[in-house]
Amino acid sequence: MLRPPVEYAQYASGDFQKQLKDFGMRGSLSRKGDCWDNAVTETLFGSLKVERLHGMRFPTRRQAKDETMEWMRFYNHKRFHSTLGYVSLMTFEAHHEIERKESGEEERNAA
Repeated sequence: MLRPPVEYAQYASGDFQKQLKDFGMRGSLSRKGDCWDNAVTETLFGSLKVERLHGMRFPTRRQAKDETMEWMRFYNHKRFHSTLGYVSLMTFEAHHEIERKESGEEERNAA
């Protein structure tokens, strides 16, 4: 996503960085020309809006949070992801962890 220079300046400003620090957060700004910094997050929230929340109205924030968390459980545990070979995120992570252990990567990293 291309950001106007003024928007970048706002996020890089000392005041904004202080606010992040006060809230125990750390900012993440990519280098100039790196268009992939927010792609994963934007895809996730785009899917949430289209697949679950589009057109919904919630009487309370609690209900909106509950609906969002229910979708996140579905997204992580049951939804198939084409970029992961049509398995869920949790299945992909479990397989990756098994492969990592079998390859001895754990021992190499400890050394």
